[in-house]
Amino acid sequence: MQGWAGKILDIDLSSGSIQTVPLDMEMARLFLGGRGLGARLLWDLVGPEVEPLSPENVLIFTTGPITASASQTSNRFNVSSKSPLTGTILHANSGGWWGMQFKRTGYDVLIVRGKAETPVMIEITPEGTAVKDASHLWGKTVFETTEALGQSRNKRNVLCIGPAGENLVRIAAIMNDKERSLARGGPGAVMGSKNLKAIVVEGKEKNEPEDKEQFKFLSYETGKLLKASPLTSQALPEFGTAVVMNVVNEIGALPTRNFQQSQFEGADDISGEAITDNILVKKQACWACPIACTRITKTTSGKEGEGPEFESSWAFGAQCGIDDLEVITEANYLCNDLGLDTISMGNTVGCAMELAEKGLVDADLGFGRADRLHDLIRDTAYRRGLGDEMAEGSYRLAAKYGAPELSMTVKKLELPAYDPRGMQGQGLVYATSNRGACHETGNMLGPEVLALPRLLDRFATQGKAGIVSVHQHSAAVIDSLVYCKFANMAVAEEFFARVLTAVTGIPYTADDLMIVGERVWTLERLYNLREGFTQADDTLPDRLLNEPVSDGPSKGHTARLAPMLEEYYAFRGWDKNGVPKPEKLRELGLDNLK
Repeated sequence: MQGWAGKILDIDLSSGSIQTVPLDMEMARLFLGGRGLGARLLWDLVGPEVEPLSPENVLIFTTGPITASASQTSNRFNVSSKSPLTGTILHANSGGWWGMQFKRTGYDVLIVRGKAETPVMIEITPEGTAVKDASHLWGKTVFETTEALGQSRNKRNVLCIGPAGENLVRIAAIMNDKERSLARGGPGAVMGSKNLKAIVVEGKEKNEPEDKEQFKFLSYETGKLLKASPLTSQALPEFGTAVVMNVVNEIGALPTRNFQQSQFEGADDISGEAITDNILVKKQACWACPIACTRITKTTSGKEGEGPEFESSWAFGAQCGIDDLEVITEANYLCNDLGLDTISMGNTVGCAMELAEKGLVDADLGFGRADRLHDLIRDTAYRRGLGDEMAEGSYRLAAKYGAPELSMTVKKLELPAYDPRGMQGQGLVYATSNRGACHETGNMLGPEVLALPRLLDRFATQGKAGIVSVHQHSAAVIDSLVYCKFANMAVAEEFFARVLTAVTGIPYTADDLMIVGERVWTLERLYNLREGFTQADDTLPDRLLNEPVSDGPSKGHTARLAPMLEEYYAFRGWDKNGVPKPEKLRELGLDNLK
């Protein structure tokens, strides 16, 4: 194959049908793969009449044309669906080895439809594809399932759900390669609703570039750029993603105690430096990745595993008022084993803590209660006691107790680890993200904090709309190729366009890629509009809009969303209600959608 294998594997668990169908190559050219191709297929397959946890919803696993090419970080893959947490379009991507291995089975896409009568697993090998009984695996954790199915890094790779997915927890993740995750929006619950426990892949096909010499040259040049960047050659390899903990805290943008403050006094104790100094065993890399930001850690109790990443360390740390690194680390292990989104889980715990402190929930709970953290995670995965309510996510939890404003969410998806009162552009990213509150779909950490490519005034609002839009397009491209976003912090889109050209033989420029990014973003917007979302959903929690930060470097600031949002719609060629205009749809080739 050169970029695309040209095949879709379509499995209906209700009927037992297994079909191979050709990939529409014009669709592939316009949407590339990964997130873009997933969104385009979901548009046709899942309309507003479909409930997210019904058999009519689908899971669409997509690779990109770069996947398994050996280009740096070309290991990632995507899942698309309708979210049971938000009702929006769902897309999530993961690294590790599974995506590379699936691409080597000779398929670009796996579509899973319907619902099996009893627990099943899918096995895709060079000998063929089979749907097999998995009753003996139902109830097992992620780690138990992965081991039982014979995970082998570069030969046989396992993707599965844990008890959280089986119990239809709305913040459940799909896990691959044991501790990599497709997490945001509850894809694990969709997989559980289909009685699908696992997908095992073994492949032998190769993604051979069309222009091998040019590909080799570009890989060499990309490697030099990654080595030249202090972020990808030093900071991330040495301290992992949590290297930014102290940086974000120092500027007053680290959400603390359910976003009541923007600085955490215990940040240094849960930072990347603390992880390296106290619990790090070794660093680890995904397939074809020279960055190696993954942390293999071990606590004094003898437990060992991956992480925590920055977002997980923050979610169970500052967000919950907890500064015990070992408790946080073991909470991360537990979420991986049970199959839970750490960002949503930590946020939901923080929300429950505030509800309890305000007397709205009758629970022995409050900020800083590290002794309660692990039990709350288990109870959520198994839907026990208060955990049954927390399994619905923080918005439904807070709304049940009459205080939806205490849920720090956008479109019911929990916010990540950046307080937009201290990073104005990040607030616009959250408010407009198509899958709900998300930093991965246009993160402003680079320009507003790290000076990548240059430093912007983080408190300014004017001009941020255009910059956010460009970042959103770039993120959509990276998610569609599919590359790692860290690579994009050191390597410009021009290089990715040249790699894509070398692999596929189809000429692409950086401008072409950015048009793809805008096309993907706009299609996702259209999907949500079709689902009934409106301009009113492009907002932030009331706390962030109306409660100024009380002290620290961001003191006195709120998130000033309104002027940025108006400018954002105009910049995008949308009307004042946030609906793409007909001429914009024609420009992007989206005017013929049905």
